[in-house]
Amino acid sequence: MTQNPDGHQHPLTQMIAEINSIFAEIGFMFAEGPEAETEYYNFDQLNVPKDHPSRDMQDTFWFKSKDVSSPTVLRTQTSAVQVHYMEDNEPPIRIIVPGKVFRNETTDATHEAQFYQLEGLCVDKGIHLGHLKGVLEHFFSRFFEGESEVRFRPSFFPFVEPGVEVDMRMSGEGKLAGRWIEVMGAGMVHPNVLRNCDVDPEVYSGFAFGMGIDRLGIMKYGVEDVRDYYTGDLRFVNQF
Repeated sequence: MTQNPDGHQHPLTQMIAEINSIFAEIGFMFAEGPEAETEYYNFDQLNVPKDHPSRDMQDTFWFKSKDVSSPTVLRTQTSAVQVHYMEDNEPPIRIIVPGKVFRNETTDATHEAQFYQLEGLCVDKGIHLGHLKGVLEHFFSRFFEGESEVRFRPSFFPFVEPGVEVDMRMSGEGKLAGRWIEVMGAGMVHPNVLRNCDVDPEVYSGFAFGMGIDRLGIMKYGVEDVRDYYTGDLRFVNQF
C-alpha cells in the first residue's frame, strides 16, 4: 500500500512564521485586522487625499455596504491595521502585520490581484530613521542569512513624512550578494496619522514600512512566478 507523504506548511505560512520569530527577537508583536475594510480606515485615517489615484476603481476593489456613510473595500494595504492598533493601544508600540491585501490590477509573473504584505510600525519617544535602518538590517540579515546593508531613497507615500524607498544589499556569496535590490516603501509616520489616532506628534514619533512577502519569497527561494503561490499545485508546494 502506498503511504501518503507527510503534510507540511505552505511556503507563505513558513515565511510568515519565520518573519514573526525574527521580529519577536527585537520586541515586535504580531497584529492583524479585517481584510474587508472601510474607506475610513483604508484611506481617510491614513492621510490619503480624496483624489488620490489609489482610490480609483482600477486599483481598489469596492463593494456595496449597508453603511453608505463609509463605503467598504478589500484592503489595499495592511497599513489600516496601524490605525486600529493605535486607536486601541497607547505608545510605546511595536507591531508587525502580515496579511493578505488586494489590488485591482492585471496579473503577471510579478503581480497578483491578491498577495501578502508585511507591515511594520514602531511608535515611541525619540524614534527616527536610524532606528528604521537598524531594524531592517537586522531583519534582512536574519531572513537571508547574511550581513545586509540598507539605503534610503526619497519617495512619497501619503501616510509617512519623510517617505523613502528602501534598497537592500547582501554581503558574502549567493545570488543576492553585491546587488542593490528595491524591497519596500517606508518612512516616518505622518503627524496627521498620529493625530487621527489621538497620539500627540509633539511627544511621539514613529516609523512604518511595508513590503511584499511574496517578493521576499522570490528573493529567498528563487520563485519565478508569484502566481505559483496560489495555484494549489503540489509540484510547487512540495519543493518547500
